[in-house]
Amino acid sequence: MSCTIIEAENISHRYGPIRALDGFSARLDGGITALLGPNGAGKTTLIELILGIRAIQTGAIEVLGGAPSDPLVRHRIGAMLQISGVPGTLTVNELLGWFASFYPQPRHLDEVRELAGLSGLSDRRFDRLSGGQKQRLLFALALIGQPQLLVLDEPTTGLDPSARRGLWQAIRNHADEGGAVLLCTHYLDEADRLADRVLVINQGRLLISGTPEDIRRQVPNKRIRCRTRLAKGELTSFDDVISVQVDQDRVELLTADAEAVTARLLAADPALEGLEITGADLETAFLHLTDTKDLAA
Repeated sequence: MSCTIIEAENISHRYGPIRALDGFSARLDGGITALLGPNGAGKTTLIELILGIRAIQTGAIEVLGGAPSDPLVRHRIGAMLQISGVPGTLTVNELLGWFASFYPQPRHLDEVRELAGLSGLSDRRFDRLSGGQKQRLLFALALIGQPQLLVLDEPTTGLDPSARRGLWQAIRNHADEGGAVLLCTHYLDEADRLADRVLVINQGRLLISGTPEDIRRQVPNKRIRCRTRLAKGELTSFDDVISVQVDQDRVELLTADAEAVTARLLAADPALEGLEITGADLETAFLHLTDTKDLAA
């Protein structure tokens, strides 16, 4: 039976006349949860409240059974934020050792270096690391206390594809070992690949929560991919075609009636090749939700 990791109830938060959160409520019960929303949706404010960086104005948040500001709760959380504040003159090993001293049972330095892909960088200063290496070190610092909750804000920014996949695996391993992860990311393929659950937030309110498949089902549209001699203008004129994209020798059509559009495609181009029909991806569902949900209700 899963336990509640985070419970937020009717959270509202203002910066002067700007309302960052507006009656936000949600419950996280473990696994990997992706927090999605456009810029200005309230994601950063929510993370800061969960971490106890900001005081709660209205509503209540419970994290790991206690208040976010409780030191006993903070010791069980690891956080990787976009602004690190890490001293640039300290080496990788010095930073790891320093952060390890904050926790009662930290991971061994060798283990965390291996997990984060930092082997061979022990004596390099933080300000001499590449952007991707800095990201991996910040991830290591978040992991070193063996946190029950890992909060990650855009963790793979600046990573090459290989390093990105390696970090994905480390995040998944942490969850598989029983840790909970709150992942805030603009990479929707990352959320689709990693998340057990997705929260979509906009204008400070929770729009929807569920599995990635639950979110995708909010959009009835299908994607048709194929190779065809038909021009983009002709495809755009088809009834029920929402959009057309051309990628080298393939076209991709978004439609609410895949059967009718496919029949017309085959009638207009009997030599059509490589036909694929799939459901909408998480990115399409996200854009649909944040563009069309009536938040005034």
